[in-house]
Amino acid sequence: VQLQASGGGLVQAGDFLRLSCAASGRTFRGYVMGWFRQAPGKEREFLAAISWSGDTTVYAEPVKGRFTISSDNAKNTMYLEMNSLQVEDTAVYYCAAKFWRTEVLGTTPSFYDYWGQGTLVTVSS
Repeated sequence: VQLQASGGGLVQAGDFLRLSCAASGRTFRGYVMGWFRQAPGKEREFLAAISWSGDTTVYAEPVKGRFTISSDNAKNTMYLEMNSLQVEDTAVYYCAAKFWRTEVLGTTPSFYDYWGQGTLVTVSS
């Protein structure tokens, strides 16, 4: 499966942004999907994941309550809605996938097999 992340840009602190991750090559039904980000000089950081069924989601503490992950199987697209963006949210955001038909979700980069190219989010003060 090929992943294409989009929706990044330059926003101000407090703004909202929605990222998209479109899958091609095959349907992502049966895949767990996740979002990560990587700021300059830092390791790739887990943000959120959603199970293949869409029934289970998990969030990292820094974004819990501000970010929402969702998926639209009909469109083969996953989303990350980001509210109340902060300067510290500035990073390249990546989507990832793994064929995994359980409700137990991975939160480390090594868990995922497929990655999008990343989309840059810059939050100014």
